[in-house]
Amino acid sequence: MAIDFRKELNARYEMLSKSIVEIENKIVELPEGRINVKHQKDKAYYYFDGTKTKERFLSKDNVELIEKLIQKDYLQKVLKDAKAEQTAIEKMLKLYPDDIAEDVYNNLPEGRKKYATPINLCDDSFAQKWMEIPYKHKPFKDGAPEFYTIKGERVRSKSEVIIADRLREKGIPYRYECPLKVGREIIHPDFTILRMSDRKILYHEHCGKMDDEDYKDDMTKRAMKYSAAGIVLGDRLFYTFESADTPLDVKALDRLIDMHFR
Repeated sequence: MAIDFRKELNARYEMLSKSIVEIENKIVELPEGRINVKHQKDKAYYYFDGTKTKERFLSKDNVELIEKLIQKDYLQKVLKDAKAEQTAIEKMLKLYPDDIAEDVYNNLPEGRKKYATPINLCDDSFAQKWMEIPYKHKPFKDGAPEFYTIKGERVRSKSEVIIADRLREKGIPYRYECPLKVGREIIHPDFTILRMSDRKILYHEHCGKMDDEDYKDDMTKRAMKYSAAGIVLGDRLFYTFESADTPLDVKALDRLIDMHFR
């Protein structure tokens, strides 16, 4: 998977820049001097070290000063490392090329790209090629209700329209009812998902008639077929549910997508 390191480095640099300003402002508000911590018999003793005064012991009555000086010492160390990292990123950005290896294929003219076999596709190209692989859709029965997604794809229910559009909105590559061989049988998972973070193929089944006993029986048998084929619930197989009295939970769907499909 290709990562835009230049973008990541710039984002990290901007974050460090903001943090450095915030830390410097906080340090200015803290008292002058520094604190020394000495340990004796598993106990810590705190001493104030002023620039023009001798070191003096701080008792429990000086807790507020102790806290502020220790916080100051911590912030100064963070500031030092943040500035060092920022300097390193500046050097890396100067050395980092404008074009990376994956860009070679993406920048080819279409006439060449058509016949070139890429060494390592970037995410967008990989997802696009995966979605363009032709497959035979499961046929619709004559007279079946027609439901269409935003991109004009026909699905079998209003809830599947929501799921498909949600996946598309969140940039999740999918195929609708793409055939899958489990054992000796071909089934058609509602949604075959390409998870781009690891390019793993997942399956999402929407069980939309949970108050129908025959339907529940069919879905149970289908789940057993998945399991027999090594497609395990929570690993590569995921479900959403619905009944006449309990509609699709869109918030739960969004959590499922964000937690498992990215």
